[in-house]
Amino acid sequence: MTNASNQAELADLVVARPEGLYCPPGDFYIDPWQPVERAVITHAHSDHARFGHRHYLASKAGANVLLSRLAGITLQTLAYGERLDIGGTTVSLHPAGHVLGSAQLRIEHKGRVWVASGDYKLDPDPTCEAFEPVRCDTFITESTFGLPIYRWDAPQTVFDGVDSWWRHNAAEGRASVLFCYSFGKAQRVLASVDAGIGPIFCHGAVEPLNRAYRDAGVRLPPVRPVSEIPAKDKAVFRHALIVAPPSAQGSAWLKRFGDYSDAFASGWMRLRGARRRRGVDRGFVLSDHADWPSLQTAIQATGAERVIVTHGSVEPMVRWLREQGLEAGAFETQYGDDNAAGDP
Repeated sequence: MTNASNQAELADLVVARPEGLYCPPGDFYIDPWQPVERAVITHAHSDHARFGHRHYLASKAGANVLLSRLAGITLQTLAYGERLDIGGTTVSLHPAGHVLGSAQLRIEHKGRVWVASGDYKLDPDPTCEAFEPVRCDTFITESTFGLPIYRWDAPQTVFDGVDSWWRHNAAEGRASVLFCYSFGKAQRVLASVDAGIGPIFCHGAVEPLNRAYRDAGVRLPPVRPVSEIPAKDKAVFRHALIVAPPSAQGSAWLKRFGDYSDAFASGWMRLRGARRRRGVDRGFVLSDHADWPSLQTAIQATGAERVIVTHGSVEPMVRWLREQGLEAGAFETQYGDDNAAGDP
């Protein structure tokens, strides 16, 4: 075999290009940020799934949400674990535990296996399939919360706190407005709070995603759009939980609730002063990304000897990986700006 052939055999299965992360032997891109011929999409958050590609491949579980956000695209889907030959590669999608339909992409080529994680978490979530460790030679990981300060409490502890806050407000005749991202976080909150405390309403930006989740078989409690209630009828909201996107904060829309308490659900609430900077009454530390210990657990479970970090706390994660004796590097990407403020 010639030197040129040896180099071709050992060439990286994924490289960074101006359009996004590219798989040369398969001739496809992973979550590209510029228009391409063929895109494999790990999940439907807007920093990973964008308009303009000619062909899309994504998980069957996430099709409803993806089509609700990118109407009219040419979409092919795969069930989790289903294998597909693309060019000289065999690919499959595996649960990432991030949001409904989120997937890790496994790429196999001439005996080598790479996995691109997209975004992921290990905590239990009733609205999506749990993260599945996938053995590989090279693992491409996110590192949104890749610092030791980021350690999440058990999800049930967080939701008990949300319920307690909502219950107290209801007893005082005060509406409870919870700001969280419309796709993923909002549905996780809806599926996990105690719907017996009072009625639940949603902002207009949240309800289309609720429908997509329900169409995919995810159980959510009865929810009414805020827009169904006449603007002057504030009494309806006195015992209610209202789920709204961060963009609604500080808007005139909030006046329709009369007396209310507000809160923000985000992994960034772990930082001292984050609640004060957000200007809300309460902060709940709830993330759809892996915390520091979970990132370590997930990476170790892959058995990968090489790890490439795509976004978040890149330098600290690369440094930690090298300290563990792994080959580590980074790809510069445009991930992490969903909803104009990341998707924590």
